Amino acid sequence: MAEEIALNSSKLKYVSIEEARNMTGLRLILGAYAVPGPWRETCKGIFYVKKIPYVSVASAGKDGSDRELREWTAQVSAPVAVWNDERPRSTWIEQLYLAERLAPTPSLIPANTEDRLLLFGYGNEICGENGFAWSKRLTMIHAMLSNPKLDEANRKRWTYMGNKYGYSAAAAEAAPARMAEILQRLGARLEQQRAKGSKFFIGDQLSALDIYWATFAALIQPLPPELCPMATAFRDFYTNRDPAVAAALSPLLLEHRDFIYREYLELPIVF
Repeated sequence: MAEEIALNSSKLKYVSIEEARNMTGLRLILGAYAVPGPWRETCKGIFYVKKIPYVSVASAGKDGSDRELREWTAQVSAPVAVWNDERPRSTWIEQLYLAERLAPTPSLIPANTEDRLLLFGYGNEICGENGFAWSKRLTMIHAMLSNPKLDEANRKRWTYMGNKYGYSAAAAEAAPARMAEILQRLGARLEQQRAKGSKFFIGDQLSALDIYWATFAALIQPLPPELCPMATAFRDFYTNRDPAVAAALSPLLLEHRDFIYREYLELPIVF
């Protein structure tokens, strides 16, 4: 699927890693592909809500390799947030805390301890290792590696992804049940909040958890093309086909995604 995720420079303007390393301020290494990768869109969304300007950075060097990314960030995944000469921040929690420090208002981390436990507990179920998106990724890797018609180049690419994220056929087969369980919990949480008159996952105001779900919901049903002009082949790839996952998806979850994007995030999504 390499041709379907080609660089899309007509929206965001990307600089190279070499250029970015000589800059100051906030630089977000985003990958520069026309696909709404959820960790990428969450990172963008948090800084967008806080109105913190940033420079978009392509993740691969001029030779198409990850060498420069590894040299700068000591790892090879995106997104990564880099502020001035501070250490690169490559995890969703680090990126949230950086944004909170740079722009304390509006706060996306609740002040109340119990609410913070909800934020990071549910957030980990969505964003963390073995969580919702991690499980979805395992099913995507499985679909590709199970395809006997997959060409050699793409088989090498997806095998690399599988090794990176702990893929096995057994793990992929168990993933939909894990996704369904998380969706059920998220849906139940929204129902509880609606009963209290709140439109948000926590309390009565926007938190990072609302952004996490809105952006990660693309792995179930991407926004329509006029709002999310993503690579065509990946739209079908992202869209859920598993009946157990579909059964666990409360209509409130997609309503909530639409509300958060409409009121708080950038539309259409830009790549």
